[in-house]
Amino acid sequence: MTSPASRTAAAASRPSSPPQPSLPASSPTAGASRTPSEPPGPWADLARPPLRTAALRGGLVAPAGPLARLEVERRLGSTSTTLAERATADPAAWPHLSVLLAEHQDAGRGRRGRAFATAPRAALTFSVLLRTPAGSAPHLPWLPLLAGLAVVQVLRRRAGVQAVLKWPNDVLLPPPPAGSGGAGVHAAPPPAKVCGLLAEVLPPSVPDDSAAEVGSGAGGLAVVLGVGLNVDASVEELPPGATSLRLAGAATTDRDTLLRALLRRLADLWADWRALPPGPGPGDPSGGPAPPGAALAGLTDPVREVCATLGQDVRVLLPGGEVVAGRAESLAADGALVVRTPSGTRTLLAGDVEHVRPHAGPS
Repeated sequence: MTSPASRTAAAASRPSSPPQPSLPASSPTAGASRTPSEPPGPWADLARPPLRTAALRGGLVAPAGPLARLEVERRLGSTSTTLAERATADPAAWPHLSVLLAEHQDAGRGRRGRAFATAPRAALTFSVLLRTPAGSAPHLPWLPLLAGLAVVQVLRRRAGVQAVLKWPNDVLLPPPPAGSGGAGVHAAPPPAKVCGLLAEVLPPSVPDDSAAEVGSGAGGLAVVLGVGLNVDASVEELPPGATSLRLAGAATTDRDTLLRALLRRLADLWADWRALPPGPGPGDPSGGPAPPGAALAGLTDPVREVCATLGQDVRVLLPGGEVVAGRAESLAADGALVVRTPSGTRTLLAGDVEHVRPHAGPS
């Protein structure tokens, strides 16, 4: 899974905040004074209000919602790193479907060790702790794909943008409509990244004390799923190739609305994933495909439908440095990407994908 496509840059209208300690998100006392050395509070920029933490907990945490715990921090380095550390130190306090969110993430981690940061309250950056059932390891590659599906579905339904999934863990948006007066002599820009996801399995030394409580059974794994969605970021706050919902003209950029919908949809898909029967090990040629059935097809077919990588000419950089070039044909039963190359078919479980665009003809 790649990193959420964001980085902090000083926008002309929004000076960047100096470093500050990690604190729970809260509103400053009305009328309180602040010395010049203190960082601005969460209400300093009314165009980017803080999340309504109490209301979110009331609607998302059990018994009203699917979550076991929801914590919102004012600033963190990496939500995934912090959640993994806290789950390791006190597993009972961080049960299945615990969520840690940062209003400002300044040391996020992505695929291949890439670092990224987000401007304060310009994104949704959070990590979810998932405790998997015994025998579910063969289906783990589907987790970032299903998380991407949840993002795509929520953005289409709530934000009104035609999001698509890029294998294995990016969500892309098409470029905005060309402005009036365009000459039409240049090829349209490629879709831009609005969201990145990263799923990491915690070391086996992390006890799964909550397994019995959530019914996941002994022997399951703990997974931290990180999500970074660019909501209100400006061009100056984004790296090349990235976009935000605001730049894409989304119907809503209300982070509370989007977070509620996204966490509920993610929990629904997780429940379906958790119900899958055990399958063979990922990439095991002797194990054959995962058990067929309506449950598997019902869960994975929607991923294939929104995956823009399928049918594209691609270049895939594998973890060992090899580059595989060809046509992305399908997703295997274990979520691997099947690529047709001049020398035959390759089945890839991991890699950084580049969609190869055809050369624009003369205009």
